[in-house]
Amino acid sequence: MSRIEDAGLNASAPSQQRLIDGWLLRFSPGKARRARCVNAVAPGRLPVAHKLALCEAVYAEVGLPLIVRITPFSEPPELDRSLADAGMRSISETRVMVLPDLSCIDARALPRDVTLQRLGHDAFAQTVGQLRGSSLAQRQAHAQRLIHAPVPFSGQALKRGGEVVGYAQMAIEGDLVGLYDVYTVPAHRDRGLAGLLCEHLLALARSQGARVAYLQVEDNEPALALYRRLGFADAYGYHYRTRDASAS
Repeated sequence: MSRIEDAGLNASAPSQQRLIDGWLLRFSPGKARRARCVNAVAPGRLPVAHKLALCEAVYAEVGLPLIVRITPFSEPPELDRSLADAGMRSISETRVMVLPDLSCIDARALPRDVTLQRLGHDAFAQTVGQLRGSSLAQRQAHAQRLIHAPVPFSGQALKRGGEVVGYAQMAIEGDLVGLYDVYTVPAHRDRGLAGLLCEHLLALARSQGARVAYLQVEDNEPALALYRRLGFADAYGYHYRTRDASAS
């Protein structure tokens, strides 16, 4: 699990980040919360309250709210309780799911009118942003994060009759592959397209040497049911803490 946590951190690394006494601060202006939060990866030496004050100053400087990501690996171990006692509320419960053996994946043939198209990083970020209603600044930040990521990303668009109906991307690190940004356009949901998209990405990853897959998903029953059908199982969970009243 700790290796998968490391892979997830590597895959979400923006260029805007710094260390403060064992805590990794990320402050990308993009939409992805994991690229604009604190990851408490090492215990450090300073008291938690002191480090929080230092972190708050950094995020105030860049115009972002302070958000701390809490995982089973956060340091110090009592960090979650300390933040709760400091009045920081919990948001965005997320599960990390793992598929331990990609040999079980058998990608079904795409329907006649459905195609997969690989997208470059900028095209993927623009497509994702437009469909999700992201601002131009958020789309540009997403593209820059993909371009400069320390692990290679590959984005795919699922098209039906020339229209984009879904998309997803994967990041491969050694024998691990992470699925990210799996999305189906609302008008085309409940037709099995997301499952097809995931199957083809996982099969492609397997052909490139991946053996184990992981993904991160917020509590979303349709998505959880899909991933379980593919063979994914819960590994661990994480959440965020913040004082920002607008965060959800």
